[in-house]
Amino acid sequence: MIDFDLLRKIIIEHDSFLLTTHVNPDADAIGSEVAFYFILKELGKKVYIINHSDTPYNLEFLDVDKKIQIYNAERHDSLFNEVEVLVALDFNRSNRIVKMQEGFINSTKLKICIDHHQDPESFVDYFFTDPEYSATGHILYNFIEKTNIIRLNHQTSYPIYAAIMTDTGSFRFERTTPEIHNIAAKLLQQDVKPEEVYDRLYDQSKFSKIMLLGRTLNSLQLCGNKDQIAYMVIKREDFEITRAFESDTENFVNFALSIEGVIIGLLFIELKEGFKVSFRSKGKIPVNKLAAEFGGGGHINAAGARFFNQSLTDLIPSILGKTENYLEK
Repeated sequence: MIDFDLLRKIIIEHDSFLLTTHVNPDADAIGSEVAFYFILKELGKKVYIINHSDTPYNLEFLDVDKKIQIYNAERHDSLFNEVEVLVALDFNRSNRIVKMQEGFINSTKLKICIDHHQDPESFVDYFFTDPEYSATGHILYNFIEKTNIIRLNHQTSYPIYAAIMTDTGSFRFERTTPEIHNIAAKLLQQDVKPEEVYDRLYDQSKFSKIMLLGRTLNSLQLCGNKDQIAYMVIKREDFEITRAFESDTENFVNFALSIEGVIIGLLFIELKEGFKVSFRSKGKIPVNKLAAEFGGGGHINAAGARFFNQSLTDLIPSILGKTENYLEK
């Protein structure tokens, strides 16, 4: 149970805030930052949004006022001790903010986390988290509704709708409850147009992204008992040839999981520094625990992990071997 009254008290009693989210942000991350920014601004607070990563081009429409800044040590390090409250949105492990981690952790200011992932790391003073929520945007909606800290309006409803829609897989994942549909209905009453949000998120892809998807699908392999595991690989040369971005790979892993009979899908992505692996599953297979074996984490059916100083040749067999153990379980 999240203590919304305490969160409201912290906001009311402080005047300046620094918001940040995880590396390679998705729509829940950006949408939650923007929605929380509008809540704070409506209350007359001074607010900064600073992220490690660029905002993916298909999410730039959520930052209508262009308030999100990309972290620069010379410009921003002083802010960690100038603002009164540091806010971690949509992540619960400090390494998820990469180069911002040191400044965030070493700050003497009040730190809070608003998130819906499992197994949080103790890196803030107060956690406002619950993995039963479908999205961090869902938490923010309930915060507004239960505390009446502001009146719900179009400005806050739009990014919250995008956050909830994407993290529920367009209202098809397990946590898509009657409550979620009721929330969506109330957000639509604030003149949020679902067809517009979906179009901006999914139907305005650059040609380079589609080319990268084609190369990714061409790498598709089946393995495991009864071919219940599907995996794909994206190498650096794929990015170079297509001129696509890492953020373009969002949701690619779901194509592996869409194959008949497949219950675990994996996507291996070679980055400039190391590798990233996305894990997806159906039913009760806890890929968050699988990811945790490699230092990662996430949700039961959606998780990820990053690797450094390892070769893809060694990495793939190692992870596939561990994955097969989860089929047996």
